[in-house]
Amino acid sequence: MKYVDANAKVADYQRQITDIRKKIDETRAATEPQRVMDYEFKSPAGPVRLAQLFGVHEDLIVIHNMGTSCNACTMWADGYQGIHHHVIARAAFVVSSPDSPEIQQKFAASRSWTFSMVSHQGTTFAADMGYRSALGNWRPGISVFKRDGKNIVRVSDVGLQPHDDFCTVYHLFDLLPGGVGDWSPKLRYP
Repeated sequence: MKYVDANAKVADYQRQITDIRKKIDETRAATEPQRVMDYEFKSPAGPVRLAQLFGVHEDLIVIHNMGTSCNACTMWADGYQGIHHHVIARAAFVVSSPDSPEIQQKFAASRSWTFSMVSHQGTTFAADMGYRSALGNWRPGISVFKRDGKNIVRVSDVGLQPHDDFCTVYHLFDLLPGGVGDWSPKLRYP
């Protein structure tokens, strides 16, 4: 297929994706929020409740991160560092993982992360939100919460996976001849 013809086809696919995203947004806007309890997490400063994570914001983005054992979750979190200052201008933002606060702090320092982190270790938070499998495996994702008076509601969530909308690395590699190929994320590269 000629380059110009392929580009026209890709542009049409991208328009279709934009149309589907609009439908997703409309569906989310029409969805009844899910009331959740005010979970207690562990933080470097001690116990912290979900309600406290909102700070001055009405909206809260919680990243369900699998912790230091997951190279992909680490790569996603590296990307959050780059956009963090933009995000917190609009909503509260925190990364939650099963790692202890001490492990989180040490790992965050090694990656130069400055965003807030909490540990859901010993809680049902990840499982209740759908980010722990029946076999006990962690799953990565994002949940968005809103204050509703004295209540907290979850208004949306999405699982994370390679090629999703939340990790640009895959989209850049998709443009290369051969795409992603056999590449996979690592904690360090030679």
